[in-house]
Amino acid sequence: MAHSDLSETMTRDEKRAASGLAAIFGLRMLGMFLILPVFALYAGHLEGGDNHTLVGLALGVYGLTQAVLMIPFGMASDRIGRKKVIIFGLVVFAVGSFVAAAATDITWTIIGRALQGAGAISAAVTAMLADLTREEHRTKAMALIGSTIGLTFAVSLVAGPALNRVIGVPGIFALTGVLALAAIWVVKVWVPDPRSSHFHADAEANPAKLADVLKNGQLARLDFGIFALHAAQMAMFVVVPVALVRSGLAADHHWAVYLPVLLGSFVLMVPALVYGEKRGKMKPVFIGAVALMLAAQLGLAAGIDSFWAIVWALFFYFVAFNLLEASLPSLISKLAPASAKGTAMGVYNTAQALGLFFGGFFGGWLAQHHGFVAVFVFCGVLMGLWLLASLSMVAPPAVKTRMYRIGALPPDEAALLKMQLAEVSGVIEAAVLAEEGVALLKVSLKGWDEAAAKRLLAAAAPPAAA
Repeated sequence: MAHSDLSETMTRDEKRAASGLAAIFGLRMLGMFLILPVFALYAGHLEGGDNHTLVGLALGVYGLTQAVLMIPFGMASDRIGRKKVIIFGLVVFAVGSFVAAAATDITWTIIGRALQGAGAISAAVTAMLADLTREEHRTKAMALIGSTIGLTFAVSLVAGPALNRVIGVPGIFALTGVLALAAIWVVKVWVPDPRSSHFHADAEANPAKLADVLKNGQLARLDFGIFALHAAQMAMFVVVPVALVRSGLAADHHWAVYLPVLLGSFVLMVPALVYGEKRGKMKPVFIGAVALMLAAQLGLAAGIDSFWAIVWALFFYFVAFNLLEASLPSLISKLAPASAKGTAMGVYNTAQALGLFFGGFFGGWLAQHHGFVAVFVFCGVLMGLWLLASLSMVAPPAVKTRMYRIGALPPDEAALLKMQLAEVSGVIEAAVLAEEGVALLKVSLKGWDEAAAKRLLAAAAPPAAA
């Protein structure tokens, strides 16, 4: 039977799966983010660490190995098991962390960071979450992971300088390795074993859909956006910690800048996001955030030698960053074809990781050869290009996604059901995945005839699913 009669609340196992997998993301990302506000300063103590290009490469190379291996790890987890791939990735990540902790020169630090990125488990974790949650609760579970990553980033910017004072950057790297090992314990003990693992179109990349996603101009705008956003982020952290020290603020006190600007940015970001979603005004809110990001980069370029100019520019930067980081996945979901959402997210996540690499490396090269101002001019150019691309984006439709398990159907019956569902009032797009036995509907936020859709789904469901 379709999920019309299933509980509206998550089961105990679903809650364990969502919380456990969010914890795995959080433990892994905490270690990654903790070094951002302190590594550029620490690198000067390493042999070869006075070269900003190599410092930027050390920060960004994580993104390159992650981009290369993320989707293959997810596909491997379909064949050999989710937990095996996740545990293997966490072991590789932990080894990289300990290599970076023991490094005395920038080259070995780069190797350690590359190994950290090679533990590219995010696609496998997302696929496992899909195995362990019912379709109607998956978005909620994914949102928990997203909010965990966002909170981890905010905590890391404040905690990084404080931890650096106590245990130093080598200690932070070592702590990162310990956290990865703790995440293995969470996988083995807390996260339930999936009863079965199979491909999920809403959560995993499908090579057969890749060409369609790459040719979609609206998705391409968003993919470039996340690339630019994270390229600028990594390039900035090659420079900003050093600039704050040069402006007179000791490294141990950088948290006193990051904490208020982050808290203030959340105060402004949340109402803007709610307004855009509730009023159907996401396009102007989104474009406004990109424009604010451009202004922040130009402000940093003009005021990089002034403490208060840096603080105010960082405040506007984090307002824009948090708003864009929160809205981009939702826009991908709304604009991607229903049957290719997982593929669209795979391309998006790969673009994000490549942005981390490109921003770290090229930002470091610019800082080394052309000075700090050039880094922010580069970031400003990226934001300017993104702003121009955003002006012609379509207004995201006011839709939400609904998923229903109906059991495997013959292709002809699936095609007929798709046509019937597409005619239901308020259904914007329908997809029926015959082999998965899942119906995906994009429906209007202003209301839709759910009862009619459920009648069609119940009538179409094979006896085994009834």
